[in-house]
Amino acid sequence: MGVEGLRFVITGSGSGIGAATAKLAASKGAKVMVSDMNDDTGSAVVKEIRAAGGTAEYQHCDVTDVGQVQALMAAAAAAFGGIDVLHNNAGIHETGITDKVSLEDMPIEAFRKVVEINAVAPWVCSKYALPHLKASTNGSIINAASTGSWVGYPYNSAYGTSKGGIHLQTKNLAVDLAPFGIRVNCYSPTAIATEMVTNFVAVQPDPAAFEKALISTSLIPRLGQPVEVGELVCFLASPEAAFINGACIVIDGGSLAWRGTVDQIGM
Repeated sequence: MGVEGLRFVITGSGSGIGAATAKLAASKGAKVMVSDMNDDTGSAVVKEIRAAGGTAEYQHCDVTDVGQVQALMAAAAAAFGGIDVLHNNAGIHETGITDKVSLEDMPIEAFRKVVEINAVAPWVCSKYALPHLKASTNGSIINAASTGSWVGYPYNSAYGTSKGGIHLQTKNLAVDLAPFGIRVNCYSPTAIATEMVTNFVAVQPDPAAFEKALISTSLIPRLGQPVEVGELVCFLASPEAAFINGACIVIDGGSLAWRGTVDQIGM
């Protein structure tokens, strides 16, 4: 079972969690359509997958461009004969757009862009993947939420708003698509060792102290690794997860399980 033979579309898979998931899924026998706005990094992921004996193609895609989303789904279906899994991974934090991230200073356009990429685009991608997912015997949509879908963080208002939205979008689409046998789930990671997290930490008044505090809430006191999230995505995509639908699974090292820091328990 597993993901062998499944046909994936992964948005924003030129780096971070998307790239790790693409490589992992391909190593497990999946066929992967890598997509990104950075053609260099996206093509590099495909090259690495093929060098390891996996199957992958690349398609440039700005997920805020409806025409490019339609082209992505058409290219994946043409390359692999269909689509089984849509991993809506592409995302951005406000710190990737501006260093003015307070409510007072953030440009309204920056807030809107974060919501457009993180919450509107997954809905659009799901819309245009749907005809292909309906034809699959293992159709699945997996969205990228966040611990920011559940709790607040400093200087995170746009990202948190968008990820809270994707949490509920997941549940609503799970209801709508259940009659077609398509499962819709999401996952909520804490701080993962990616460029996005690095940028988020860098804008804090005391980055070193903030990173220490971020990690200290975890019962596994370290940053998560992208491949660890990739393992969860592959599981959710697999037939082994056939009874999981409309779920938002936390992958956070235990940081939301309690209220405190590891200093309090002697770690």
